[in-house]
Amino acid sequence: MPNPPLAVLATTADVLARPDADERLLAPYERERAGRFRRAADRDDYLAAHLLVRFCAAAQLGVDPADLAFGQRCPGCGSDAHGRPLLTDRPGTWLSLSHTNGIIAAAAAPVPIGVDVEHLGPRTTDPASLGHVLTPAEAALVRAHPEPTRAFLRQWVRKEALIKLGRATLDSLPGLDLSALPLDPPATHRHEDLYYLELTTPEAVFTAAATLPITLG
Repeated sequence: MPNPPLAVLATTADVLARPDADERLLAPYERERAGRFRRAADRDDYLAAHLLVRFCAAAQLGVDPADLAFGQRCPGCGSDAHGRPLLTDRPGTWLSLSHTNGIIAAAAAPVPIGVDVEHLGPRTTDPASLGHVLTPAEAALVRAHPEPTRAFLRQWVRKEALIKLGRATLDSLPGLDLSALPLDPPATHRHEDLYYLELTTPEAVFTAAATLPITLG
């Protein structure tokens, strides 16, 4: 039996401080892309996320990160210059990653998996944006929540995770109704055929979704 899905939430600083956080693990195209970031913080987030997804995959598979052949592929155009992360030599393993303002998330699983994280820094929720992302039922729940911005981000990261899982697209988000899911969820729960691993920290809102229960690394 394959190991269960594994998801990890971390800070950029913690990942880059690991003794095995070696940029030489990255593919040449990743190092080249990292060099194009103008802001050092953005570069660090990118590097940390692409290292963390390797560490996550290595832990899930029980191998050394250096033995993984990492790539990306766009499900829309088929390009390997951008798109979802993958292991080119292990088609039975699915990966996902996300990063936001010094916080990163990654996941690896024997089934499709999606992960997303959003920073909880100072921000407001534009009421006009609700209809572009949420169903009317979801928008009503967000407006009624004592912390509407955090409630909105909870639904947003869920929908982003489902996009990365392959269950949604940006165009389908306004019709994707997740109002049955709690806005203040337990850490793990199930809805329809998907298992959710969800956390809210003082800094971020995080969701991972897959068809198997997910372990937090």
